[in-house]
Amino acid sequence: MTELPELSGRVALVTGASRGIGYGVAEALVARGDRVCITGRNEDALKEAVGKLGAERVIGVAGKAHDLDHQSEAVQRTMEAFGRVDFLVNNAGTNPVFGPIADLDLEVARKVFETNVVSALGFAQKTWHAWQKDNGGAIVNIASIAGLSASPFIGAYGISKAAMINLTQQLAHEFAPKVRVNAIAPGVVKTKFAQALYEGREEEAAAPYPLGRLGVPSDIGGAAAFLTSGQSDWITGQTLVVDGGIFLNAGVH
Repeated sequence: MTELPELSGRVALVTGASRGIGYGVAEALVARGDRVCITGRNEDALKEAVGKLGAERVIGVAGKAHDLDHQSEAVQRTMEAFGRVDFLVNNAGTNPVFGPIADLDLEVARKVFETNVVSALGFAQKTWHAWQKDNGGAIVNIASIAGLSASPFIGAYGISKAAMINLTQQLAHEFAPKVRVNAIAPGVVKTKFAQALYEGREEEAAAPYPLGRLGVPSDIGGAAAFLTSGQSDWITGQTLVVDGGIFLNAGVH
């Protein structure tokens, strides 16, 4: 980014943001003038992302989302660098298994929930106590349309995202009126994470989408920017479906 916008005075923490949807969210927030802390497991990828986003406004904290020490460090370093943490975007997620849940390894299921749900709760608790409890703000949880209906072969992931949608409602109820909490449920977005769902067959994968294409990270970035803006001040506890219209085809075969 060659020209940085005027600072907004707001600060965001975006998890799992060295690439893909998280990077798209961070990019949208930096573009409107926010300062941002991004997290990710791979330190080299994180440094590269910070460089592209602009080291004047962005810091990176490497670690695993479910690690409690990493959560504390990310929030602490955000506060040290920027003095506040208005927005939290819980994007870090995993989906290490593909197949029927009848044969699902329960240790894998635990890993999915630790990363996709428990880590989101941990980050929410820590940002709440560090800043939001007294100063307000917003939280956005990146869920999935897989959490809204049965999702064959990615059942563990879908169940975890359904839990994240309910977590969103619970947090919205408890954190009101200071903090608004909403979720985004994307359809298939063209990222490395979702590559197995469209690689080598993108035209076929996009065919059922009424808008004629798969999502891209900036689609979710724009939604997250809206849900952390003053334009959404009367919205909380909701799940915004950003899916190119694929749910319009639900039940149609």
